[in-house]
Amino acid sequence: MDAQTPTTRRVLVAKPRGYCAGVDRAVETVEKALERYGAPIYVRKQIVHNTHVVKTLEAKGAIFVEETEAVPEGAIVVFSAHGVAPSVHEEAAARRLKTIDATCPLVTKVHNEAKRFAAKDYDILLIGHDGHEEVEGTAGEAPDHIQLVDGFDGVSGVTVRDPEKVVWLSQTTLSVDETTETVARLRERFPNLIDPPSDDICYATSNRQAAVKQIAAESELVVVVGSANSSNSKRLVEVAKDYGAEAAYLVDDASFVREEWLEGVTTVGVTSGASVPEELVEGVLAKLAGLGFADVHEVETVKESMRFALPHELRRDLRAG
Repeated sequence: MDAQTPTTRRVLVAKPRGYCAGVDRAVETVEKALERYGAPIYVRKQIVHNTHVVKTLEAKGAIFVEETEAVPEGAIVVFSAHGVAPSVHEEAAARRLKTIDATCPLVTKVHNEAKRFAAKDYDILLIGHDGHEEVEGTAGEAPDHIQLVDGFDGVSGVTVRDPEKVVWLSQTTLSVDETTETVARLRERFPNLIDPPSDDICYATSNRQAAVKQIAAESELVVVVGSANSSNSKRLVEVAKDYGAEAAYLVDDASFVREEWLEGVTTVGVTSGASVPEELVEGVLAKLAGLGFADVHEVETVKESMRFALPHELRRDLRAG
């Protein structure tokens, strides 16, 4: 649809938006595990950071726990898309748990980079958010070699053993622009800082940020559908404000949209984080239509076709019937 012709009240919907390949794989992993093994299936942490997805899977028989010690001995546990440290695998083995690892393959790539650089005795500067599950999992791969750099403010506190052997890695769901700036500041301190072999910020995060930049430039208001604990969703709100939107809000679903936000607004941008089912976006669009914003234009910046296979241990059991 053409997004160039202004109307009295219009909605610009970003594409791509919503589920990425890693989230799709993780959610399907829990669904298929429930079908194959029956309820309950235990899941360590939220399988993805979305309240509605978690509630839907709970209704089907998934039980979400914070740590493996809460899983009964010998039961089945799925590890979330965000990845886990080796110590978590060891804890699961000690409890004789059957594990299904739904870690996103792009997160696994960062884990492998951490192990490889640690084996070569590099200091690894991990750019990410303190306390995020993905950061904890990556840092756990090489705790003696990794130090966290939490945005610009973390740069000044970095110390390394040898400035000639320093590499940076990153959480996959960060702001592309902020990470670029953080790396530039790190390089001012460590001119020989090595880049990862390939970009750690995942394709879906980059694509969704590029799409929201385009709609934000034409929107007074941007609504991002996503949960408050979703890093990539929160980054979309920040990017929307940085690229032209006068206001941007994060909403779990249509019930969070406020009519007063729309006063004096002619163009609303809508997008969703990488762990958000499309039905929640459709709900927001229906709410906006009811408030006079029924003219919807989809703005596509790039086509996505990425797919990931289910975890091998689940595929094996599905084949066995």
